[in-house]
Formats: sequence, structure tokens, C-alpha cells
Amino acid sequence: MADLAGQLDASAATVRRDLLKLEADGLLTRVHGGAVVEEEQPSEEQPPFDEAAGVRVAAKDAIAAHAAAMVEDGQSIILDSGTTVHRLALRLHGRRLTVITNNLAVYDELNGDDDIALMLLGGMVIRESRMLDGFMAEDNLRQVHADWLFMGACGLRPGGQVMDTTVAEVPARRAMISASDKVVLLADKSKFPGTGMVKICGPEDLHALVTDAPENDATCAALSEAGVRVIPTAHAR
Repeated sequence: MADLAGQLDASAATVRRDLLKLEADGLLTRVHGGAVVEEEQPSEEQPPFDEAAGVRVAAKDAIAAHAAAMVEDGQSIILDSGTTVHRLALRLHGRRLTVITNNLAVYDELNGDDDIALMLLGGMVIRESRMLDGFMAEDNLRQVHADWLFMGACGLRPGGQVMDTTVAEVPARRAMISASDKVVLLADKSKFPGTGMVKICGPEDLHALVTDAPENDATCAALSEAGVRVIPTAHAR
């Protein structure tokens, strides 16, 4: 600690405070006398939507089934981009719901369902992710309110921080959180820790996590301790 303070020309108290903040954001782990920077996952681009949609389908369907059971008819929900969220949309047919989304796959799925009031957020079309994004989506979200937000993520840090790989997508996701009463993260075990260099939110913003990760997973335990309801699927047992 003293060596680091000397290199940075800062007091030991300042260095300690900054290390605590970086650890809370999931960017490093403190050890005796200093800290170790968390290694990022290999810098691979997120797979295109259609490719990702064919991976871990059974696990995603189990997560989607639990998520669908949380919603009551008459409620409004925001559906984020991502393939697990799209699997949830498949289970909403015939439900009397209002669905707000920037997910073009969700829009295509629910557009013909007369029971669902469907709102498509504006923005630039991100073709590889099949989503709409940008300041127009953020502006639209400031005008709405939802009972639930169901969101995906690229990764989930050990401390419970929800991460994304793309800086540009984070503001709209944060706007979705602000527009919702309850936020539910849908994440299969491949997202533990997954990838991501940008923090979307922390445990304090989450109401629940639905996952097939093992119930004794350290990240799940950390989220439970932070007051997040962790809902394991049959795949997790």
C-alpha cells in the first residue's frame, strides 16, 4: 500500500478508498498489501443475435418459464435486447400485457398478437444484435413506466455487478432500469462471469435473478446477501 501511494503521489488513505471503489465495481480484488486487477475474458465480439439464439436453448427456456410466471395479466413490462429475453417473449402469447421493447426479435414475435399492447422504442437499428439503440430510445423511455424490466447481460461479476461489452448500449439499459418498478436479470451460467468491461448496474438495482447457475455459486450468494431474490431453474439443481 505504501509503495502504491508513493508511486501515485497520494496518501495511503486516498489509495485505500480508491481501491475499495474499484473492488466494489468488480474491477479488481484487494489482497494483503495491495490489489490484483481482474483479468478480462478474451476480447471476443458478442456473437450475432441469430448465432447466439441457437446456444443453450433449453437453459434459456427454463429461465424464460420462471420469468413469465412472475408477470400478472394487466401489467406492463420492458423487454431488453438479447436472446434469453426473446425466449421469454415466446411465452407471453395470449397474455393481456403491455410490452415495451427495443428488441426487434421480440417485436417480430409479438406484433401479430392482438392481446398484447406493443410499444417499439425508437433509435438506430443495430442489425447484428437485432435491436434499436441510441438517444431516441433513451428519450422514449423517459416517457414510460413499467411494472417489470426483464434484462439480459454479457457478464455478471463476482460482486454482483451486471456488465456489458458495448459502451453505447449501456445508457438505454440504465434508462430501462429507471423506468421500471422491478428489475429482473435473466442470465444463464455462461454469464458467470461472462464478458463485459462496462457496468450497467449493481445489486442494489436488481429485484431478482433467474438463472441456471448452481445454487452454491459465489455470485448468487453475494446477490442474495445484497437482498436480490435468486430464482434457480431446474437446470441449477
